Amino acid sequence: MQNNQLRNIAIIAHVDHGKTTMVDEMLKQGGIYRENQATVERVMDSGDLERERGITILAKNTAVHYQDTKINIVDTPGHADFGGEVERILKMVNGVILLVDAAEGPMPQTRFVLSKALSLGHRVIVVVNKVDRPDQRVHEVVDEVLELLLDLDATEEQLDSPMLFCSGRHGTASYSPEVPGVDFKPLFDTILDYIPGPEADNDAPFQMLVSSIDYNEFVGRIAVGRIERGTIRQNQEIVVCNYHEPDAPGKKAKAVSLYEFDGLGKSPVTESTAGNIIAMSGIGDITIGDTICAAGAVEPLPFIQISAPTIEMTFAINDSPFAGREGKFVTSRQIRERLQRETLKDVSLRVTETDNTDSFNVAGRGEMHISILIETMRREGYEFQVSPPRVLYQEIDGMKCEPIERLVVDVPSENVGAIIEKIGARKGDLLEMNPVGDRMKLEFLVPARGLFGYRNEFLTDTKGEGIMATIFDSYAPVKGDIARRSSGSLISFETGESVTYGLFNAQERGALFIGAGVPVYGGMIVGETPKSEDITVNVCKRKQLTNMRASGSDESLRLVTPRNLSLEQCLEFLADDELLEVTPQSLRLRKRLLDHGDRMRALKGSK
Repeated sequence: MQNNQLRNIAIIAHVDHGKTTMVDEMLKQGGIYRENQATVERVMDSGDLERERGITILAKNTAVHYQDTKINIVDTPGHADFGGEVERILKMVNGVILLVDAAEGPMPQTRFVLSKALSLGHRVIVVVNKVDRPDQRVHEVVDEVLELLLDLDATEEQLDSPMLFCSGRHGTASYSPEVPGVDFKPLFDTILDYIPGPEADNDAPFQMLVSSIDYNEFVGRIAVGRIERGTIRQNQEIVVCNYHEPDAPGKKAKAVSLYEFDGLGKSPVTESTAGNIIAMSGIGDITIGDTICAAGAVEPLPFIQISAPTIEMTFAINDSPFAGREGKFVTSRQIRERLQRETLKDVSLRVTETDNTDSFNVAGRGEMHISILIETMRREGYEFQVSPPRVLYQEIDGMKCEPIERLVVDVPSENVGAIIEKIGARKGDLLEMNPVGDRMKLEFLVPARGLFGYRNEFLTDTKGEGIMATIFDSYAPVKGDIARRSSGSLISFETGESVTYGLFNAQERGALFIGAGVPVYGGMIVGETPKSEDITVNVCKRKQLTNMRASGSDESLRLVTPRNLSLEQCLEFLADDELLEVTPQSLRLRKRLLDHGDRMRALKGSK
């Protein structure tokens, strides 16, 4: 039996194709706000980091009412690094809205999320968004979407998916690109007509798969998922089990409080029936992938295997001379607890112990995935140091294989030569090259390690006009050595405070990362030199005062403005023998071996 008063949908797309903005307008037109209520843009991006970067990191639930039907909507991330969020959310819904930018067309993450939705047999509504862009090319994008569906072996029904043309910012939708829309009525009508209501067997024993975890300081962990069958009542006795642990006994618990999603909040309910997406508190150690069942019928549900991580970094306690000065949580026990807590929320993150009790290997989907964790921990008051990212190799049929990324770049035509040359040096293979107006769209297969540190170089080569997007493609035999960085580091010789006189002499050797009056220690990286080897400089050197005077010698020294590196730029800059010291107030690059003599001996030993 279907529950026709309910629809569960997810909005999936590539990054920046307008998912969260579209949810904003759906909420407004679904009557969630009062007429005079002040609203913010991208209301679903509630985290500080999400609002600052303009990206969605965590999938979030909301609900609107249209006619007599409740529509549960899940807003998902678009970045490939957070693909684990999308994979598990698709188990909660019965259909998806696939958003495609009217100018950019299908991008790598569009292919990834669509393939996952099609493999689960979900119905798809294709929405060509941003049709009001001056550079839109709606008709070509429609053909590209149909080609993508054919590529992904869509069924006949999925190939006949309805197509709408929207402007998420203006809140309009229409059935034809030639007819401008007025509101989202065509979109809501298509959702009701095309997406089926969830199968609802209210009389069977209760069963629910946990697809997401929320956390609240007052009630602890909150399980979010769709009720597969049956009815749940407040304070009902329940059992928690897991499909991948068939021999483990079920854990008994009680449904202390139940919530249904309504607008931007959760409203408490005393009971809920099959098909609804609910949140439930009262189960202490619940994790994503667990099944919650009625006490008399313990039947775990299978959970989608999340794709394995492809890169790894080592997190360790800070052992620099400035350790413990700025952080609140500095011990290995505190860092271990925080990392383990993160794995409970993030299914695609993996934390393993190393031989050393003071360090931990953290594996994730990409540099951005781990850098978001580093930034979050830093803001919470943690102090630690991280190694450069490295790829995770696998042995397949007796051969050592490495992860290969599918890279799509959209660049001005005059920059194509530089891009092909740089990607070629990083062992990339050009797959296809298509002109789009006066720009070029190139597609490559590149080893994941070849892309470390490339984003900054790419923006320089394209004068900031290029767009690049990557997604994991497959594992392939290792392609040989790839130079990580052609430049060297400027290293501070002694501990002290940087002085204008010392910096003035050092800046002739390369670009500086620090200004005057900054505390430094021996072995700390203070700049970059174009030469391939490292250079030691003394930025604490003061001018010796004498009673001799000469015309021009006392002119004020002019320093070049230092380059302030962001967290991502620091991670890209790191060479294999360097570390990044992360504290709530500072990011400091340093050598693994701080003593100059030790570094020289290690260098001679390696030769």
